[in-house]
Amino acid sequence: MLRSWFRTPLWKRVLLALALGVVAGVLLGEDAEALRWIGDLFIRAIKMLVVPLIFFSLVSGVAALGDIGRLGRIGGRALLLFLLTAFLSVSIGMILAAIIRPGDGLQITLPPGSDVPPPPETSLIDMIVGLVPENPIMAMAEGNILAVLVFALLFGAALLTAGKDGAPLVRGIDAGSAVMQKMTLIVMELTPLGVFALIAWVTGTFGFDALLPLGELVVLTYVGCGIILFGVYPLILRLVARLPVVPFYRGIVDAQAVAFSTASSNAALPVTLRCVERNLGVSNSVASFTVGLGATINMNGTAMFLGAIALFGAQAYAVELSWTSYVMIALTSTLGAIGTAGVPGAALIMMSLVLSSVGVPLETIAFVAGINHLLDMMRTVTNITGDATVAVAVGRMAGDLDLERYVSADDV
Repeated sequence: MLRSWFRTPLWKRVLLALALGVVAGVLLGEDAEALRWIGDLFIRAIKMLVVPLIFFSLVSGVAALGDIGRLGRIGGRALLLFLLTAFLSVSIGMILAAIIRPGDGLQITLPPGSDVPPPPETSLIDMIVGLVPENPIMAMAEGNILAVLVFALLFGAALLTAGKDGAPLVRGIDAGSAVMQKMTLIVMELTPLGVFALIAWVTGTFGFDALLPLGELVVLTYVGCGIILFGVYPLILRLVARLPVVPFYRGIVDAQAVAFSTASSNAALPVTLRCVERNLGVSNSVASFTVGLGATINMNGTAMFLGAIALFGAQAYAVELSWTSYVMIALTSTLGAIGTAGVPGAALIMMSLVLSSVGVPLETIAFVAGINHLLDMMRTVTNITGDATVAVAVGRMAGDLDLERYVSADDV
């Protein structure tokens, strides 16, 4: 029985837990409050991963550049496009959430003793100064995620400049990143229990009607990813790479299919590389560097979703957001997406980063976890398509793209 449970794909177990949680909440009513501690344990486990996962993933991603010289012609352009598309993706998610307002139907009032924390009252200047930690260890201990992100980026850049002297530490960082991804998978095994307990509590406390707005969240996610896929990426191909769009989508369709079915950028990485090199004509050096780096730090679908979920939670819990809160959401969603591991469910962890930065309760995660796989499939397609788009654009600008092979993708 236990073996059969763990052999079942996680997303199926989470959906089952969601359904059972709804049933338990309906049957138990307000008594479902007794199950909430299990959900709280799940949330604490997620929060436990955030700082080390971000640090190791980001440092490993920067160190993957190989040497500081590649930050010039290839690396600099790739990173600029990654950051630009991530910021545009966050903006799209926030705009859609502000228009559709999927959280309004919830209007949740937390029970006594669970007051909503106030949003941080920080000026823009204080926020910029606070990006540089006085003590990085203290920043990690206090959960100052933005400061940790900046330190990790600087640490990775320093490893590049250290060259051979830093090589042993790079191997250690890569090992740490691999270990944290495995640890993430282990914690994700707790997701069905956490979802069951939290959804039972939500349903028992607020009623079944509280779950209906999730449909709007699904629509928002797919529409947002669609805008990125067929709006943002074609603009990059046309304006930056000056290439036709149709051959690109015909050449990348295999990778998109794998990404949609596995909901994992890492799992789709080999197929993405094959499509970018063989179908789209990008040289091996540019493709392996750009796509490999993109699988680590380029998560546009996730960035869009994190921006949207922050507003969803704020609407659901009636949290007032100031303009500095919106800036904080944009920053944490953009940088948080960079630190998201390319494995199924990792976006759940980054939600805690974005939500906590603007005072939105982490219980928001419970509403999303049950349908996360459905959302993750489309987000992953968006992520890997972004990797391929940047690889093609950088290859074209660097003169490392076979135009005849790219155009022949029409025949793939």
